[in-house]
Amino acid sequence: MAQVTIGLDIGTTGVKAVALHPDRGLLAQETRANTLWSPRPGWAEASTSQWLTNVIEVLGALTHSPAVTPSDVVAVATTGMVPAVVGVDVSGHALRPAILQNDARASREVEELARSLAQDEPLLNTGSPVTQQSVAPTALWLARHEPEIWERTEHVMGSYDWLLLALGAQPHVERNWALEAGLSTVGGDSFLPAHRVVGVGDRVPTVAEPGQVVGTLNPSIAARVGLSSEVALVVGGADHVLSAYAAGLAAEGDWLLKLGGAGDILSVSRTPLVDARFYLDAHPVDGLWLPNGCMATSGSLVRWIQTLIGATDLAAMDAEASGRRAAEILCLPYFLGEKSPLNDPDLRGVFAGIHLGHDRVDLYRSALEGIAFGFRHNADAMRDAGLALDRATVTNGGATSRLWKTIHASVMGVPLRTVLGHPGASLGAAVAAAVGVGAVRGWADVTRFVSEGETIDPDPALVARYDGAYEIWRELSDATASTARAIARL
Repeated sequence: MAQVTIGLDIGTTGVKAVALHPDRGLLAQETRANTLWSPRPGWAEASTSQWLTNVIEVLGALTHSPAVTPSDVVAVATTGMVPAVVGVDVSGHALRPAILQNDARASREVEELARSLAQDEPLLNTGSPVTQQSVAPTALWLARHEPEIWERTEHVMGSYDWLLLALGAQPHVERNWALEAGLSTVGGDSFLPAHRVVGVGDRVPTVAEPGQVVGTLNPSIAARVGLSSEVALVVGGADHVLSAYAAGLAAEGDWLLKLGGAGDILSVSRTPLVDARFYLDAHPVDGLWLPNGCMATSGSLVRWIQTLIGATDLAAMDAEASGRRAAEILCLPYFLGEKSPLNDPDLRGVFAGIHLGHDRVDLYRSALEGIAFGFRHNADAMRDAGLALDRATVTNGGATSRLWKTIHASVMGVPLRTVLGHPGASLGAAVAAAVGVGAVRGWADVTRFVSEGETIDPDPALVARYDGAYEIWRELSDATASTARAIARL
């Protein structure tokens, strides 16, 4: 029996969908662009209506693909940013734009709750301290600044869980959303001290496991996209987790640089790492964990630079930038504050060392390098915490740029494995859908869908220069932090 599954990825910069057959592999892919809104400094929002419109478009496009027979589609699963916050009313309608995971509006609430919850040891219990990643501070901000919205909020959930709800599923939140939100313990229980903050726990629906069936496709949407209303809706998971999983990270010491809208770094571990600098997620395979860091900007900063300088052809920009001298300008990529390993929402972006001989190409290259330095900062902190970083892989949108991959390999000083045609977390979601309906044997069955590409080696001519520049970059970060915080207070 044909069993095609679809994975949907709600990203900062776009919606991606893939159709997967358990024997034939990937059948088709579709994408649509999302818009990131930052109406005030440090804010990061997105339109849930745009998400749903894009999802309906990509589903319709997949069903019209010559490679996909609509009647063969048996399940859909979703993945997305963690932990984005969507508040819905009693009817399941989103009450305001989604607050994304790199939003820094609740900095005062973060400080307040970090103090008030200190005696409950959130780091020890949830694997993460109270940071801008936590949902309780965001809920407190909503209760204070948008009380009418908060009063009408029936459920608080993540981006990909909201999408399943909009497609016809029962209200739920996926386990790693609850864990990274600071609302669940490492053992899977509710972290009650955070739940009590402005009643946020009363608004969190049931926690569901990846691969769990939570409903079937809404008949109205099914008719619009050409699918059966019997298509199962299956819980997927956090985008960085499923992206790492779908890239073949399966053994302790495997680690990943994920160049998405935000920048994620993940390492496979057999034990849960509890460290204030990082986040903690469960690997889809039982017994494995994924300690990880997340930089507030990565591809979103490149997209901003692209818009700012009017660069419509990034391949041409790469060609020009590859001829420029490395590390002429140093960029601190804290344009939405910074998450791991600094966890400081009041940090701000910096370009240092500019002179009148520089131009837009130099700015572009410095942004690529600044993000790579941020990844190295995270990798150094992970090693300091005792994690093994043995086999490195690079994936996602930014991995299509050979220049950026070479910069990362040279900044890190290690070869970077690539994955051919890797569609990122959407593939992981499609596998989750297949697990949910029994189309594959289990979570360990992902390897059949992973094809390794070329390995990007460090450029010997760049390694020493980047080593020196990285030390100056770290000094620049330390030296400008107090100024950035003062500016934020204004």
